[in-house]
Amino acid sequence: MMVYPIEFEFKVMAFAPQFYVRDGDGREIAFVKQKLFKLKEDITVFENDSQQKESFRIKADRWLDWSAAYTFYNINGMESGKVRRKGAKSLWKATYEIFNKEDINDFKIEENNSFVKVMDALISEIPILGFLTGYVLNPKYNITDENGLEVAVFSKEPSFWGKKFLLRQIEEVSPEAEERIILSLMMMVLLERRRG
Repeated sequence: MMVYPIEFEFKVMAFAPQFYVRDGDGREIAFVKQKLFKLKEDITVFENDSQQKESFRIKADRWLDWSAAYTFYNINGMESGKVRRKGAKSLWKATYEIFNKEDINDFKIEENNSFVKVMDALISEIPILGFLTGYVLNPKYNITDENGLEVAVFSKEPSFWGKKFLLRQIEEVSPEAEERIILSLMMMVLLERRRG
């Protein structure tokens, strides 16, 4: 059983994007590393930062597409689900759909406030002020099930240097669904990492 809130914390001084995932007791539950110079996204999820044992791979179905799907593969190479970015809709408000292994859309991640996204994009281009966006403008994402019930909230925590996100559980879901939600957030945070 994982203890909430779950923390996603980026390594500050790293060439390739990578981050730790820890539960509420501070136990490391994953270490995520993105491969550089790939035409299609290829993410490795390790058990911990020793990077000795892989837990999952996340692979894109295409390259340079706003609506690409990112499939989760376990250590046996079996598909366990996927997340798909809603292309044009995500320009205004980041939106992702989570699918189970039967390709049924059962969860959605949606940015809570599109104003934060717009302001972040504008202010981050202004010298000196752009540095402050990471502390002031912090996006928040709602995770809902197929009936619109909010099951979790994912939010960026204020910080100047690092990037830290917290996942707070609102409703219990099955362990398989919890796994897919966390993997989807891993992919989403990499795709949205240039903001804030």
